[in-house]
Amino acid sequence: MSRSRRSRFALHVFIIAVLAALGAALTGVRTANCSQEETLAQTGRNPLVNLSLAELGNVRVTTYSKEPEEVWQTPAAIYVLTQEDIRRSGATSIPELLRLVPGVEVAQIDSDHWAVGIRGFGSQFSKYVLVMIDGRSVYTPLFAGVYWEVQNVPLKDIDRIEVIRGPGGAIWGPNAVNGVINIITKGAQETHGFQASAAGGNADQGRAEARYGAGNGKTFDYRVYGMGFRRSAGHHPGFANFDDWQTGQGGFRMDWRPQRRDALTLEGDIYRGADGVRVGIGQYLPPAQLNVDGTEHVSGGNLLAHWTRRFDRGSDIQVRGYYDRTYRLGPQYGERRNTFDADFIHHLTLWRNQDFTWGVGARLSPSDFIQVIPTADFLPHHQDDTLYTAFARDRIPLVEDQLWLTLGSKFEDNNFSGFGLEPSARILWRPRPHQSLWAAVTRALRTPARLDEDLMLTGTLQANPPTFLRILGNTNLRPEVLTSFEAGYRTMPARNVYLDIAAFHGHYNDLSAFGGASIFSELTPSPAHTVIAVPYVNGVRATTNGFEISPDWQPLSWWSLRGSYSYLHLNAFNKPGLQETGSVASYEGSSPHHEVVIESRFNLPKGFEFDPTYRYVSALPAQMAPAYQTADARLGWRLNRRLSISLVGQNLFQPYHVEFSGDPGLLVGIKRSGYLELTWNP
Repeated sequence: MSRSRRSRFALHVFIIAVLAALGAALTGVRTANCSQEETLAQTGRNPLVNLSLAELGNVRVTTYSKEPEEVWQTPAAIYVLTQEDIRRSGATSIPELLRLVPGVEVAQIDSDHWAVGIRGFGSQFSKYVLVMIDGRSVYTPLFAGVYWEVQNVPLKDIDRIEVIRGPGGAIWGPNAVNGVINIITKGAQETHGFQASAAGGNADQGRAEARYGAGNGKTFDYRVYGMGFRRSAGHHPGFANFDDWQTGQGGFRMDWRPQRRDALTLEGDIYRGADGVRVGIGQYLPPAQLNVDGTEHVSGGNLLAHWTRRFDRGSDIQVRGYYDRTYRLGPQYGERRNTFDADFIHHLTLWRNQDFTWGVGARLSPSDFIQVIPTADFLPHHQDDTLYTAFARDRIPLVEDQLWLTLGSKFEDNNFSGFGLEPSARILWRPRPHQSLWAAVTRALRTPARLDEDLMLTGTLQANPPTFLRILGNTNLRPEVLTSFEAGYRTMPARNVYLDIAAFHGHYNDLSAFGGASIFSELTPSPAHTVIAVPYVNGVRATTNGFEISPDWQPLSWWSLRGSYSYLHLNAFNKPGLQETGSVASYEGSSPHHEVVIESRFNLPKGFEFDPTYRYVSALPAQMAPAYQTADARLGWRLNRRLSISLVGQNLFQPYHVEFSGDPGLLVGIKRSGYLELTWNP
């Protein structure tokens, strides 16, 4: 049977399984005559968790303005993954969860690395996306992005994940260019008792989590947790498996509310792991380009404190500070980094009910680069990175309870590019309680990082005569700039139907590219050799156009459907004087034009749940990744109030498929996999 015929056969089997489950559900409902209240009694869950975020109405998000705000009142393309979404997805990592968000591009490179982008520009380090955990930035200035393999929050402790598609720099500052991902964990008062889970399968070979929480539920609560997992390598035809992955992690959270006006949170984590990698390494003697398999040893920890005091008329002040330490050492490089960050935020109501928020922040991040091989270096080895910020945001009511104008800007100063300004103007019209339209014009910056300014990476072009290609950082780089135009519409045309539409146009300037080459000779290190040096320059412009549609429909009390379609067209071109074509091709060919996600959830009798998800992603020519379609499915069974079982299948349509190429240009297959999980609930 050909691969295409096997894919069609798998799709047919998947559809038949969904229809069979639906038929069984209908039969079970008719036979048992189960009402919604009876189903609640069987499953032991609150029915509100099965409703969409929009239907809940009073659910508030904080990522857009740093203050709680209803989705209907948010003039931005925001999407929220709730704990129920997380539990029923069957995902085992943060990037896998983000596949469910419209406009977010997630491509798995190998077993322990992902490329994540929002509205284009996907890459391993997600340099145009700001990622936070409880407001703590996990951005690394060394490689300008996120090490996804060390962001291992226990998924059962997450309250929600808020994702803003589009610029968030006016509030959050640099590098929130194409979006903001804020992972928000549960309060300690929500996690009383003992919970434990254990899972194992062919890819996720073993995973265990345990958590204990206690307190009086009013003034003081806490929890502690521990987790560990091991994941096997991906599909590697013809060469050794290198990308196995294992991590152990532990942490705590304490919430103290000494009085009605004050709340203090203290939380922290510590982790240690080993990530398998294959890297391309240039060698001087003898001249050669080698592919080296090895292990990156990673460890770190963080400590965060957050204090809030509330005043009359809805005003409050917040003070947040954190310390974050990271360490990694691999076959190509290593780094030690300590980050100290503090923020002050003041929210108040001004004349004529203006909702005003302002704040200041400072960050100090000293780091030490560890040189492992002669051909990969960052100079200087020690550097203190600094960031100072201030922001102001004013939401002005133009027509009472119907029309609002929001103006704001972030002001920043950093050691890479100096002073920057990120203004924003947004307008929102809410003609009815369950309908809103919004539009926005914003400017966002991606500031240079050490990768852009301080890198010196040398690769071997040929052995005889010895010739090397060297990529050089450029300390004269300007920030990359996005000017974005967005509009959106949310509505509930019926009690059980919700629709969210967002469209955007973006203009990017001064994107990073490779400049003109210079050729020279070096005598050391031996042997004498020729070097072709290529610097980074601000050499590319680009435009993006697209839209996202995300409907949510609950046709029956025990069955819901949700999905999304995302379209993106990215056009990049060289600025005058630059002839290099590789950067343009990489920008244009590393993000899919089309993405489709369809989720179906069945709440079946006797405590059963069936949750299939279909995904389609179009091709990535620059990454040699063809278009693919696949499906995940979860079958859950709650045996009683405490014990539940889940059987999860992932990437079911093919034995394996390719999503993104790695370094050095490897194509690793993402395998069909499955696992069984047992959970003991408090």
